[in-house]
Amino acid sequence: MAGLGQPKGAPETKTLKVGDVAPDFTLKAHGGRTVTLSEFRGKNVFIAFYPLDWTPV
Repeated sequence: MAGLGQPKGAPETKTLKVGDVAPDFTLKAHGGRTVTLSEFRGKNVFIAFYPLDWTPV
């Protein structure tokens, strides 16, 4: 069926379960500072994504 599955060349994805270690990633924070998830190793981290929060709808 067209449109189902991963796009050609897309990396494999894995569904995480509660307690799994999240893969490391880096992003730009407010003020241009770069933040890497691994900086918080050993600490509790809450991650919330709001993909449409900044897009005009």
